[in-house]
Amino acid sequence: MKNKEMQIIEVGMRLFASKGFSATSVQEIATESGISKGAFYLHFKSKDELLTAILQYHFDILNKTFTEVTETEQNPREKLIREQVALCSHFITHRDLLVMLAKEQAIPRNDTIKHLLYEKQMESHQHYRKRIIEIYGPKIEPFSWDITIILEGIIKSYMGVLLFSTHDFELRSLTEFMLNRLDSMVKDIHKDKPFLTKERAETILSNFLFSEEHPSMLNVLKDLEDEIEKLGSDELAVTYQVLKEEIGKEKPRVPVIHGMLSNFDGYPTLDTYRSFIFEYYSTNRKETE
Repeated sequence: MKNKEMQIIEVGMRLFASKGFSATSVQEIATESGISKGAFYLHFKSKDELLTAILQYHFDILNKTFTEVTETEQNPREKLIREQVALCSHFITHRDLLVMLAKEQAIPRNDTIKHLLYEKQMESHQHYRKRIIEIYGPKIEPFSWDITIILEGIIKSYMGVLLFSTHDFELRSLTEFMLNRLDSMVKDIHKDKPFLTKERAETILSNFLFSEEHPSMLNVLKDLEDEIEKLGSDELAVTYQVLKEEIGKEKPRVPVIHGMLSNFDGYPTLDTYRSFIFEYYSTNRKETE
């Protein structure tokens, strides 16, 4: 990111936090940034695009912070605690901006922001689900989607407390408290049947993923490619290229697609992408040979 763009983002965050998104004009942002209004549009096409850049900036900071706080830690529970403390701390640091945007309902404003937030929500689901399986073991996998939704609900509720309270909280104690409550639920969860079975969860999410308001197959493939790059497997990379080539054909062969997707079995971070694509071509595409 260019220095001037970073300066505009910082000014935009400060003005949005103090005045609100709607009340802040492009001219004000440009003036505070020491540039002309015309120069602003050389970097951002609109105020909405600046807001998108601000959101992406925060997501990038969090991703970097999560990596830093967990890179020397092996215990999955401690990893989650450190990540959650970092997340809460970031929210508190930028409380004024987040509260102002929430009050104005400035998010989402357009399809680009909707897609960005949806993508990050999917990443959040997958990340928490991965941590839950790491913490409680593979036997918890049938309940992993339910536990993920429960944990995210608890976190969201306490985030509201943190954002709208003037009191100081010991963030590690809060995180440990939330996980202890989750422990209590997990302890007895086997007495019930999963509500969000793997099939039900993936069907629901795939319906969202492939609706007109959400990212296209192109975006899904790009996210899948990013996940495969993180795994560093040449075999998976080759499988991905074959899959992408087949999907790009005028008449994709469903059996070939299903065969390529089967190579992703055993990689939890690829589960949602694999299931989405499988469901999509099983339900929405006629098989062609």
